Amino acid sequence: MVVDPVWAAGPSQQNPQSETEGFEATVPGTPPTQAATIAIPANGQTFTNIPITVSGLCKSGLLIKIFANNVFVGATQCSGGSYSLQVDLFSGSNELVARDYDNLDQQGPDSNAVTETFNDAQYAQFGSRVVLSSDYARQGVDPGTTLSWPLILSGGTGPYALSVDWGDGSGADLKSVSFSGVVNVSHVYNQAGVYTIVAKATDANNTSAYLQLVGVANGPISGAIGSSSSSKTSGSSKTVVIWQPMLIALPIILIAFWLGRRHELYMIRRTIESSR
Repeated sequence: MVVDPVWAAGPSQQNPQSETEGFEATVPGTPPTQAATIAIPANGQTFTNIPITVSGLCKSGLLIKIFANNVFVGATQCSGGSYSLQVDLFSGSNELVARDYDNLDQQGPDSNAVTETFNDAQYAQFGSRVVLSSDYARQGVDPGTTLSWPLILSGGTGPYALSVDWGDGSGADLKSVSFSGVVNVSHVYNQAGVYTIVAKATDANNTSAYLQLVGVANGPISGAIGSSSSSKTSGSSKTVVIWQPMLIALPIILIAFWLGRRHELYMIRRTIESSR
């Protein structure tokens, strides 16, 4: 909204004015009111390998964040009324909760909580395993602009191997990291869309960490968006022409036409013969 300083200051100002002043404001809407659900995994399971798959129902278009013991462990976009992603677990007991967020990062109600156990005895000999985290679940930029993402690498034993798949089919970025701490990664998206980002880290003891995030390239979306997982963009459409059924049906149509034509000629001959 632009405020004309003539009217703001009163009628004593002279027109025209050489400069204008203005401000913009965003009025937040109502936060999400419908809670997401966790359908998988079932409550009370024990796992010996990570990551695990977490999935459930949600309202399309919202961002779904998964928390383990109230710590953020992964995010994905809700599409078609459901979500699915893979997350890491902490050693021992993990209370998993899904929370949905709108584009203004307004939080909806918590989902049902499920408690899972991770038995990481295979890593006990190393003292601790590597962990990946981030202060951001979703970030966006314009296509052609660099998206920078700080990842937090902790635990385990260096050096570390870090790979980041940005979800647009460009292949994973590989990076060697000597020490734990904040690691900045970056990428440029060429096409508007919502992308699933998968970051993986492996330490010198071969323990691994996994983190799924959401990258957004602003603008209208045309067609399906490439992704490293099943996550798709809500509201986009793509027309697909399926040729196989047509190729199968074409010989049948030709045969039916030939038989029909043959029957027609037979009836004509009979009619001519009967009229003699």
